[in-house]
Amino acid sequence: MTKRGSVASRPTSEVRDVVLYHAAGCHLCGRARKTLITLQEELDFALREVDITGDRELEARYREFLPVVEIDGERAFVYHVQPEGLRRKLGTQSRPSSVSL
Repeated sequence: MTKRGSVASRPTSEVRDVVLYHAAGCHLCGRARKTLITLQEELDFALREVDITGDRELEARYREFLPVVEIDGERAFVYHVQPEGLRRKLGTQSRPSSVSL
């Protein structure tokens, strides 16, 4: 049995799911968002943003670590998103080639 998000359970053509948890007034969240948007086309991932403001459960889970970035349901970054780290974490899959034989 493979756990969700593991490389073995994911076909190489599937787009990775990246979630940014953020809140109003969080300047580090803005930086993380800019980094993710800048790299989204290059690394071919789906970006979903979740504002935790006012949600008691999400506030309890994420507030002290904001911004939090999860990749395929697993926490990948807190506080800062390093471009090279994101490339490395998403680089485990290759983009399918558009060249047909």
